[in-house]
Amino acid sequence: MTWTLDDIPDQRGRVAVVTGANGGLGLETALGLAGAGAHVVMVCRNPAKTDAALARIRAEHPDASLEVVACDLSSQRSVRASTEEIHDQHERIDLLVANEGVMAIPRRITDDGWEMQLATNHLGHWTFTALLIDRMLPVDGSRVVVVTSEFHKAGRIDFDDLHGDRRYSRWKGYAQSKLANLLFASELSRRLLAGRHPTIAGAAHPGYSATDLQAVGPKMGGHKLTERIIDLGNRLIAQSSAMGALPTLYAATAPNMVSGMLIGPDGLFDMRGHPEAVVPSKRAQDPALARRLWAVSEELTGVSFPI
Repeated sequence: MTWTLDDIPDQRGRVAVVTGANGGLGLETALGLAGAGAHVVMVCRNPAKTDAALARIRAEHPDASLEVVACDLSSQRSVRASTEEIHDQHERIDLLVANEGVMAIPRRITDDGWEMQLATNHLGHWTFTALLIDRMLPVDGSRVVVVTSEFHKAGRIDFDDLHGDRRYSRWKGYAQSKLANLLFASELSRRLLAGRHPTIAGAAHPGYSATDLQAVGPKMGGHKLTERIIDLGNRLIAQSSAMGALPTLYAATAPNMVSGMLIGPDGLFDMRGHPEAVVPSKRAQDPALARRLWAVSEELTGVSFPI
């Protein structure tokens, strides 16, 4: 049997925080959760896209309960400000979806001195989750879902050159950040289980899904041919962003979701299809590597988890 939006349990009374909710997979995730009755805190960077996203959700679900919080996940200052706002507004959080990301962009260094892909995809979500998880730990059935990619299988964590100071490849940088997502989710899961907390942590990947994310890097780098190839692939091969969001929604809501599990599409090479449990790379299952990344993330951000 295939799992669809119709299988999402009633989410009324639950507070769901979704990063990158102004477009692509994040918007589809917010749309699915709002349609099931959750109060959705849409954490967004782009104001124009946010207005369009709000209009779309309200057009499909006029009674949707929505809230917008501005945040740039690449900036630790912005992350701290947004989490403080959410913290002040909500006594409890049932669901946190770490979705926002950038993909295969030319090398950029953030105000914190970090490579942009690692800063946004991993370190931003590290701090974001750490500063909000105290609102989740007392809540039975609360969940953290980290969105990764099949590119994690090509990833290596280069602890000697995390930010590509000596050598940078946009695809290697992306794969490193997506492996970091999975290592973060798995180590968080282990620590939550060890502390007997009711919160669970898992991960999801969308397979090959048509979103605007793939084209950003080529546009920034002025690679017109790559941009055309990506556009063609999105139209002819990729599944829709709505289908790509189903693994995230499954991980966020399915009653049989288990902490530490990775959910992805059930089709050939995990590229498209309906959600099912999939196997991460051996490197993503390495507990020593996950612990080392956890320690480095603490050191870089100056933030620790209260677990």
